[in-house]
Amino acid sequence: MPSHKQNRALAAVQEVCILTAAVAVIAAAVYFFLVPSHTSVSSISGLGIVLSNFVPLPLSAITMILNVVLLLIGFLTCGREFGAKTVYTSIMLPFFIGVLERVFPDIGSLTDSQELDVLCYVLVVSVGLSILFNRNASSGGLDIVAKIMNKYLHMDLGRAMSLSGMCVALSAALVYDKKTVVLSVLGTYFNGLVLDHFIFDHNIKRRVCIITKKEEALRHFIIHDLHSGATVYESYGAYNLEKRREIITIVDKSEYQKLMNFMNREDPQAFITVYTVSDMRYQPKI
Repeated sequence: MPSHKQNRALAAVQEVCILTAAVAVIAAAVYFFLVPSHTSVSSISGLGIVLSNFVPLPLSAITMILNVVLLLIGFLTCGREFGAKTVYTSIMLPFFIGVLERVFPDIGSLTDSQELDVLCYVLVVSVGLSILFNRNASSGGLDIVAKIMNKYLHMDLGRAMSLSGMCVALSAALVYDKKTVVLSVLGTYFNGLVLDHFIFDHNIKRRVCIITKKEEALRHFIIHDLHSGATVYESYGAYNLEKRREIITIVDKSEYQKLMNFMNREDPQAFITVYTVSDMRYQPKI
């Protein structure tokens, strides 16, 4: 049987493999779709594409320099908030882009359409970014800028990300035509929407509150069929002060559908309220 240290080592190796695969997906999205489109969609790589018109260096080198500078500024201003994962991904991203530059030099558009290149980039990069975010990691770059803005300008982190992303998108105006600038801005906007779908919709649950005459059957269904938990509260109707029990449970999308089917079958007249829950935490007593 593996020891505790061996299990931890195995988990660490698995984590590194997942992070590496996610960064490789992001690098592929940048090199095969973002670079041919000439747009600067909400990323340090996008800014690097613009700067490559002024600096005689490959995109991988520019991205590496930008990430290292931002990491140094981040450590000086925000301390060790970024952690080893951010350092690792910030270095691996330009490394993978450099590998692709050597293996596929002077590659053109795979779609022969600037609009499709931006669309493909948004879809593919969102897969890689969502994996990183769900592993409590990031690709560095603009995430560091956003955290600095959050600390010193007291700006909401999501708003700081959007603002920094839009600034990068508008930087395309320094080099490219109006169409490219518009595509950069639209790509940045839709990238945020797709990321929200990948990250937050995946974690969304529903808080369902039910008052029903079939209380015991419902409690049994939640515990034994859904394998979930529930809380029972005593409540009183404001009109006649009639005592009732309210059962509250938190379910995911598939469990919610099963629960609604059960209630429609057992008690169509039940009173049900549903709330969206995107974050659940248990705060232990200290």
